[in-house]
Amino acid sequence: MPKPVLFTPFRVGAVALENRIVIAPMCQYSAEEGRMTDWHEIHLGQLALSGAGLLTIEATGVEPEGRITYADVGLYDDATEAAMAKVLASVRRWSDMPIAIQLAHAGRKASTEKPWLGGAQIAPDARHGWRTFAPSAVPFAEGEAAPEALDAAGLARVREAFVAAAKRAARLRLDAVQLHGAHGYLLHQFLSPLSNRRDDAYGGTLENRMRFPLEVFDAVRAAFPAEKPVTMRVSGTDWVEGGWDVEQTVAFAKELEARGCAGIHVSSGGLHPAQKIPAGPNYQVPLARAVKQAVSIPVIAVGLITAPEQAEAIVATGDADLIALARTILYDPRWPWHAAAALGGQVRAAPQYLRCQPAQFRDLFVKD
Repeated sequence: MPKPVLFTPFRVGAVALENRIVIAPMCQYSAEEGRMTDWHEIHLGQLALSGAGLLTIEATGVEPEGRITYADVGLYDDATEAAMAKVLASVRRWSDMPIAIQLAHAGRKASTEKPWLGGAQIAPDARHGWRTFAPSAVPFAEGEAAPEALDAAGLARVREAFVAAAKRAARLRLDAVQLHGAHGYLLHQFLSPLSNRRDDAYGGTLENRMRFPLEVFDAVRAAFPAEKPVTMRVSGTDWVEGGWDVEQTVAFAKELEARGCAGIHVSSGGLHPAQKIPAGPNYQVPLARAVKQAVSIPVIAVGLITAPEQAEAIVATGDADLIALARTILYDPRWPWHAAAALGGQVRAAPQYLRCQPAQFRDLFVKD
C-alpha cells in the first residue's frame, strides 16, 4: 500500500514539516490586556501533541487597536511578549512541533465583544471599546460606528506595528510568520473595493488596493530572519457581487510570490455582511486550486475538511500542498492520529502516550 501523501514530509521555506497537516490560527478570546494566559498553555499544548506538521498561534494584534476583541492576544509590548514567551517555553518543553504566528490587525472589525457574548461591536466610548481604523470611513455593518480612515501617518504607524511584532516573533524563536490578509480584517479591507473607497495611491485600481498589503509584507519580510518563512492568509473571494474575487486573489498571489512569500493560505469571506457562502465540504478548495495553478509556492487549503480521505484527496490530486484544520481539530485534537490509522500513515506521538497504540495499528507511531 503506497504511503498516503498527507503523511509525507514537506517544506515551507526552511521549515521542515513531518506531514501535510497544518493547525490553522484560532482565536481563543482568553487573553488579558493582550497577554496570553494559562488557557493558551492548555490549548496550544494539547495541539502541539496532536501529530500535525505545524501549529499556528491565533490572530495576534500588532497594536492594541488592532485586536478583534479586548480579550485577543497581542504582541505589541514587552508584557505581551513576556506572556507569550512563558507559554512557548511550556509548549516547547514537551513538543518540537514547528510553531508559526499569525500577525493581524482587525481594522474596522475591531472593538467587538467575545463571540459567546454576542460578538457585537463595542462603542468607542464604552468599556472595552475603542475607535477603529480602516482604509475608508465605511463601517462593517449598518448602525456600527464608522472607522477612522487611515492617513499617511496612520499607514506608517500600522506598517511599523507589523514590523515591531515580527521582530518580537523573531526574538521568541517562532518558526514562521503568517500575515492575516483574510476574513475582512485590515489588509483584506484594503484589497476589497467594497471596503476600500480611497481616491489616493492606496485605492481604486487593483494595483493601488494591493499596495498597502504588499508594503506590509515587504516590511515584515525584511524584518523577520531571512531563513524563516513569511506567508499570507487570504480570502479567495468576498462572496459578494462587485467585491474581491478569485481572479484578483490570483493576481495578488503572484505579486506575493515575486516578493519572496513562502506560502499562501486560501480561505474566503468575512468582508461584508451580505456575503452568501455556499458552505459545504471542500467549498473553498476550488479557490486554493486556482491559486495553486498560478504560483509555484506552497498553497494551503482550509474549510470544512473533516475526513481523512477528503484531506488525502486534496493533497494527492494537487489541489493544494497542505490542508489546514481549525474547528475539526478542536473537536478531535487527535485527528492526525486517526487520519494516519485510516490511511495507513505514520504520526509522531509523545512517549507518554505510546502505550495507547491499538494492536491493529502496530506501525502507527513514528519510531525514532
